[in-house]
Amino acid sequence: MAGTLYLCATPIGNLEDMTFRAVRTLREADLIAAEDTRNSVKLLNHFDIQTPMTSYHEYNKYDKGRKLVEKLLEGKNIALITDAGTPGISDPGEELVLMCHEAGITVTAVPGAAACVAALTISGLPTRRFAFEAFLPADKKERESVLETLEKEQRTIVLYEAPHRLVKTLKVLAERLGERQVSVCRELTKRHETVYRASLPEAAVYYEKNAPRGECVLVIRGLSREEILREEKEKWEDMSIEEHMELYLSQGLDKKEAMKRTAKDRGVQKREIYNYLNSEKEK
Repeated sequence: MAGTLYLCATPIGNLEDMTFRAVRTLREADLIAAEDTRNSVKLLNHFDIQTPMTSYHEYNKYDKGRKLVEKLLEGKNIALITDAGTPGISDPGEELVLMCHEAGITVTAVPGAAACVAALTISGLPTRRFAFEAFLPADKKERESVLETLEKEQRTIVLYEAPHRLVKTLKVLAERLGERQVSVCRELTKRHETVYRASLPEAAVYYEKNAPRGECVLVIRGLSREEILREEKEKWEDMSIEEHMELYLSQGLDKKEAMKRTAKDRGVQKREIYNYLNSEKEK
């Protein structure tokens, strides 16, 4: 029978966040696949875990992934760990999980710390609905596409960022998202954990004066329904009623339906649109 792939969450800072189950799983596994063996060996030594370890990271995820799948099909149980947090969240673990599913191998999670969830819960921002974007893409075209999506995002947004890029990212977000509230969460679970709450422009100014240390998680308020309605109304106000009507008529709607939709968009009665068009026709 094939073995099982265990996705073992590891601490994101405080070693006391390691679960009993994670320690047992790592001890009992036949092999541990780690994102950085040099970093993970410190964790394993701390918990006296003697299981053999191999590297699995962004630059070998396909070749090494196939080899790990072969071992799993031979009946070996493998535990996957990342440098910190939950495997598969913003790391190459998702590729290995897909390979395992395609090969019919059982994948199970050993839950624990996740920086995105920890930051969201202490941010003071709405938690019912959120969009996790991890790091903004380095590729300019892809980055622009993501930023365009975030401009209209109504859910709370969670982003990761390195300290040396934080100010630049905050400035970009301030330019694109305006005065939205942000909670900058740093050094999560560590001694110097901080949550700085401000608007995006204010946060950019603050960290320009106070150089940040440690990995950061940005939690940003989504666009409110009121803001969406205001933006839509402003968009229609920039368009003449004639242009507004033509927009719907060009889509194949009859004049009556076009007037109805135009009135709804502009927050007025259909009779007002009718009267305006008639008065313009008489001029």
